[in-house]
Amino acid sequence: MENIIDIAAFSDTGTELGHNEDHCGKLQLDNTRGVVVVADGMATFEGGELASRRAILGFLREFREQPADRSLPNRVLRAARGANFEVYDMAVVVPQLRGMSTTLTAVAVEAGKVACAHVGNGRVYRLRGGDLEQLSKDHTVLAESPNPLAFTGPGSRVFRDDHLLTRSLGRELIVTVDLFETTLAPGETLIVCTDGLYNVITEREMAELAAPGSVAEACLRLIAKANSYGTIDNLSVAMVRAA
Repeated sequence: MENIIDIAAFSDTGTELGHNEDHCGKLQLDNTRGVVVVADGMATFEGGELASRRAILGFLREFREQPADRSLPNRVLRAARGANFEVYDMAVVVPQLRGMSTTLTAVAVEAGKVACAHVGNGRVYRLRGGDLEQLSKDHTVLAESPNPLAFTGPGSRVFRDDHLLTRSLGRELIVTVDLFETTLAPGETLIVCTDGLYNVITEREMAELAAPGSVAEACLRLIAKANSYGTIDNLSVAMVRAA
């Protein structure tokens, strides 16, 4: 019997900012197939909010319109590249939006098989038997540094550039997309989120709050917990759970 999935996606402005440069989306094709995606527009560039929204809409449209006989990883990769072009093209056409960019992290599930496309510092976690495992790799200066200790000692750059992105959608016509595959067994949950969430709550809290109830309830519970601490950034979280 094929795995039945439950999906949800929510975004929130947080407690400090008056606008939301995060966006998220979901697409449930049937009870065994679905997609969730989150994006975080770059606050340092004009048009961050537009970039993330356009990336989400572009990704979902590209994914939905592709032939079903293509492999799941191929469809996810093409959708991510299409989303990149959506953002890049608008930046080229509208001069005042030049340089706008966004992260994008997407998960597609089909009968227990999972394909993930990832650019930036969004994250994909898998919750399995109470244990939380990070599946994606951050595209940041710190994560890719050959000498992480340079960011933690006296006079370190930890407050200056450790979270600077090394990769994002929209800056260039061609972007390198991390593509990886995994599986989702009954009882397991995939959590996709932006840094506004995981920078505020611990992985232990994430695992505990994601487990009970429906995935929609779990997403809202995670956002509420982060906001209870005070969140200086926008935050988005999406989930896919197999029954």
